[in-house]
Formats: sequence, structure tokens, C-alpha cells
Amino acid sequence: MLTMESDTLDHLDLLLLSALEVDGRASFSRIAAVLGVSDQTIARRYRRLCEHGGVRVIALRDASRLGQDQWMLRIRCAPDSALAIAEALARRPDTSWIGLASGGTEVLCLTRPRTPGDHDELLLGKLPRTPNVVEIRAHQLLHRFYGAAAGWIRKFGALTEDQITALRPAGEPVPGAARVEPEDEPLLAVLERDGRATYPELQRATGRSESWVKRRLAALRASGAVYIDVEYQSETLGYPTVATLWITAAPAALHSVGEALAGHEETAWVSATAGPSNLVVTVLARSTAGLYGYLSGPLGSLDGVQHVETTPFLRQVKKLTYPMPR
Repeated sequence: MLTMESDTLDHLDLLLLSALEVDGRASFSRIAAVLGVSDQTIARRYRRLCEHGGVRVIALRDASRLGQDQWMLRIRCAPDSALAIAEALARRPDTSWIGLASGGTEVLCLTRPRTPGDHDELLLGKLPRTPNVVEIRAHQLLHRFYGAAAGWIRKFGALTEDQITALRPAGEPVPGAARVEPEDEPLLAVLERDGRATYPELQRATGRSESWVKRRLAALRASGAVYIDVEYQSETLGYPTVATLWITAAPAALHSVGEALAGHEETAWVSATAGPSNLVVTVLARSTAGLYGYLSGPLGSLDGVQHVETTPFLRQVKKLTYPMPR
């Protein structure tokens, strides 16, 4: 189980982050009751986490559940232009998890285009015409083993099962296809900026009744079309080293390797992908030595792994939102 080593956060901060990961819209009073502290303490800790830990709670559309393509881009460029290209990509609403790698000559970027036209405009339009872009490799994500609504903080095991149950939003998952309707766009426009926006704020933004807002948001979450995510700085928890792994597994072992990787404490994202490798993984570690320990230990012992390419991030430019604190 992961352990936190931090000069700025304590165990209550970790419990609060864990609670927000279970339900980012849970009221301070509900979180306080579950954690056994006062509402004022939770509100104060939350404000401090936002100020010093880079915490933001936002709503995201689950591209996988909505049947939308996602792509991981590897953009090789001239060293003196990589940061500018990364920052330009970071300003787009359809990108996330952007970092500089390979000695500052490669930009890694996750895209979540909502329509095929969005993808074509980026890959066939803007990027090829961008000066100093040397090569673009686009890897379509085929199957998610871990990530999205399943957050990395749960791997600390800070909450008990009873606490997790008490924090989960009410309502059962809805069977059938997840959909976002045109009428949902004003609602999501607010929640994608602030996932904890109040119901009166959502009512004013949508022009709908508060009861409609509550019902529609609950339906979107229950269907899996939308989930509430938490952005934070992993370095404040003691895990500043971030790397993307491009793993080739034997085809017959692809699923078993992906499932095993999802269970590793160090992995925050695991997906099967098209391209020369067939798995892409985001790993968080305490240090370069910790990254090596993972590569030579838990990963190295997996049957079916044939090849691993490791690309440590020199800098993270964007996680879920932008701008990132410098």
C-alpha cells in the first residue's frame, strides 16, 4: 500500500483528498461527518489544498463510455520550441496530461476530441503546419484498464470500506448507453470549470429549475457519461517523478498484463493502445530510484511483457486543467 511523505500535508489532508475522489461534490458537512471532524475544519483544509496542493474539482466526460475516440500523441520537435508547442496544446479544451519528455524534445499529450472533425483538425490541420514539429505519432486508446473515475489516491487505502460507502453519491448505475444531450451543455460548461458549483449556480447558468439540475446531473453521473475528478500535485504527496511507459505485451497476454498493471500501486493510468506498443501506462514514483525499482521489480516480473520504453517527464504542463502552476 502506498504511503504519503509530505512536508505540507498530513493524514487528514490525505483523507480529504480520498473523500473528494470518491465524490468530489460531497458537501463539507457530509465529509466531516464521515471523517469525524468539524465542517469548519474540512472547509479550511479544502481551501488550503486548493491554494498549496493545486487541488481542483471538475466534471469530465468519460470518452470511453460515450464512445468517443481518445488518442495519445507523441510529438517530436526542436528543443527550443517544445515548451511553446506544449503550452499551445494545453490551452485547448480537448487535451489533458501534457508533459515534456525525452530531454525536452518530445511533447506527450492525451486528446479527447468529441467529434471526428476535432481529431482531424488537430492531427491533419494544426499540428502538421506547426513550425519545428519534426514527427507526430498518434496512438489510439483501445481499452482502459485503469484511470478516469478510478483515481490513483485510492491506492493509498486511507479510507475504510464503510467510509467509502458512506461517501458514494446516491443512486445506482443506469444500464444502457451513456449520452450527453445538447441541453446538457450549459450545465457541463460550468461543472467543467468548477465541479463543486452549487445547485443555485447551476440553476442560473442553465435557466432550469433546481430540481431539473439535480435530476439531470444525477442521471449523467449514474450513466457514466460524466464523472467528477480531482486534480492535485502528486509531488505534495511525496511522488514527484512521473513517467509514461510504452509496453509491448504478447497478444495472448495483453489483457492479463493490463489487468495486472492496473493493480500496481504506482500506476495512475493503464490503457491498451494501437501502434508499435500495445499498452501505455502512467507511473508515479518517489524518485528516479523508485522508478527504477518499479521497472525492475513489479513490472519486470510480469509474464508476457516483451519490451518497455520509458519516457520520464521533465515537466508537466497540464494535468486536467490549465494553466499549471510554475
